[in-house]
Amino acid sequence: MKTALYAIAALAAVLAPAANAAEIKVIASNAVREPYRELVPVFEKSAGHKVMLDWGGTVDIVKRVGGGEIADIVIIPAARIDDFVKQGRLANRIDLARSGVGVAVRAGAPRPDISTPAALRNALLAAKSIVLSSGPSSVYLPTMFQKMGIANELKPKIIQIGPGLPVGAAVARGEGEIGFTQMSELMSVEGIDYLGPLPAEIQFVTVFSAGVHTAAPAPEAARALLKFLTAPEAAPVLKRHGMEPG
Repeated sequence: MKTALYAIAALAAVLAPAANAAEIKVIASNAVREPYRELVPVFEKSAGHKVMLDWGGTVDIVKRVGGGEIADIVIIPAARIDDFVKQGRLANRIDLARSGVGVAVRAGAPRPDISTPAALRNALLAAKSIVLSSGPSSVYLPTMFQKMGIANELKPKIIQIGPGLPVGAAVARGEGEIGFTQMSELMSVEGIDYLGPLPAEIQFVTVFSAGVHTAAPAPEAARALLKFLTAPEAAPVLKRHGMEPG
């Protein structure tokens, strides 16, 4: 923890206060919420800008931005950023962080072995219910189940929650026995036991990227924020929340 705090302090030290304070609107995936809760206040204090964070699921964010909503920065999976760059809505793509898929059960519940693909397969077959998100992991996992040869057995057990809703909270409430979503969205949730990432052989990594809107009201301040978030000193905070620098 001390090392991370020193890193943030070092990062803050390289920022020069802005001559004119700006308000930066950011629409961002829930996947980066926890690390950015730590990093953004440091940026605000050091740079003098105000950051307005609007969290959501990828599906909803794509609909909003595709429908014409304007923000200074949009943060969603890389492929979606690329789509908006091609459409002329975003100016460019900046990779921020990578996140794998994690697994959790309700706090105090039996902790199944997920250390190998075979162990995970057995855990899935034994589970009475399986909670999936509506984000990137939910696109990958059905394919993984198919490759494991258990898709038909699992289909009646799957509970897919709505876009932007947290898998961890659903598992904590007992709405499902075992849940899967981005590691960064599980590691800090109360009421669950985080079991760890998918086995390396079957892990699926999503790159979360940012784009500055072509109609951004505060583009210079937005670029300063992205420079801050991609600085090497920000890496320890990302790693503590289950993410790697982009």
